[in-house]
Amino acid sequence: MARVTLDGIRKVYENGYTAVHGISLDVDEGEFVVLVGPSGCGKSTTLRMIAGLESISEGRLTIGDRVVNDVPARDRDIAMVFQSYALYPHMTVRDNLAFALKLRKRPKAEVDERVGRAAAMLGLDPVLDRRPAELSGGQRQRVALGRALVREPRVFLFDEPLSNLDAKLRGQMRKEIAALHRQLGTTSIYVTHDQTEAMTLGDRIVVMNGGRVEQVGPPMELYRSPANRFVAGFLGSPGMNFVPGRLEPDGDALAFAAEGDGLRLRVAPREGLAASRPVVLGIRPEDVHLGTDSPAHATLRLDSVETMGNETIVTLAAGAHEIVARIPPRALPEPGAMVEAAFDVGRLHFFDPESGEVVGKG
Repeated sequence: MARVTLDGIRKVYENGYTAVHGISLDVDEGEFVVLVGPSGCGKSTTLRMIAGLESISEGRLTIGDRVVNDVPARDRDIAMVFQSYALYPHMTVRDNLAFALKLRKRPKAEVDERVGRAAAMLGLDPVLDRRPAELSGGQRQRVALGRALVREPRVFLFDEPLSNLDAKLRGQMRKEIAALHRQLGTTSIYVTHDQTEAMTLGDRIVVMNGGRVEQVGPPMELYRSPANRFVAGFLGSPGMNFVPGRLEPDGDALAFAAEGDGLRLRVAPREGLAASRPVVLGIRPEDVHLGTDSPAHATLRLDSVETMGNETIVTLAAGAHEIVARIPPRALPEPGAMVEAAFDVGRLHFFDPESGEVVGKG
């Protein structure tokens, strides 16, 4: 295991394009950190700089107690699992697993022992003598994991390794990667655009956007206390509801009034919230339910109902604004009916319309 430290890491290409803007991040020994964000946010470029596959334009990268900016990838004691399986098609699974060790001229007994241990951990014993073309997608990904595993590196790097799998296999492989990390405790950095992978795998999540870090923290901390509108909107499915409006005085409290009317909610006073300031209200679908058992409730039009079995997703119209709610399954009126919707006052978020930063400490 090794600590990984990024100190002001930048990547500027020859054409002047800056892909990564001065990232600083500490990954502790044995920690599983997930870099997540939309395409083009710089997460894979950051991972490739850690791996030594991209040069670092500025800043310092440390693995363990060694600065590795100019250390070749092969000498960084890391192992990387890519989106593509990158298996040798003419080799058996056994030979694919053993290839890196044989290149390093490790003793045959050691190679056999490491390959056998990795195969047992990943359930590959029955397919050791098959070639990649004879394997399923999930089995090929296990071989790719096993090939990294046998090297016993100080750091594992994962670059969207599950993107080529179907939904069921992705879920299964997530569990296997999580179990593998619990068993080995190797420092791991994982890149994905899939928020489900980020939420279920990471000890901490690093949300990136435009080559910058938006927020770092444990999954539920980012989910429940996003630092800005980007983080709030990126994590969660269905995504957080956003309604622009302004705060107004309402007796000893405040009221949020949506633009164009259609929604007015009583809001308890909070540090940093003041009347007459424009804000964007944010609330997650699970924090909106049907009823009046909250000081913040309103009469809204039921626009659509999606029955999912274990839950129901309803879309409500608040004037020109759309609000999605996730509620338990129940009998509902026909779309077009007016219903009472209650908002969890402890789960209301407010964002600055211009900066997107959170306002009001609750």
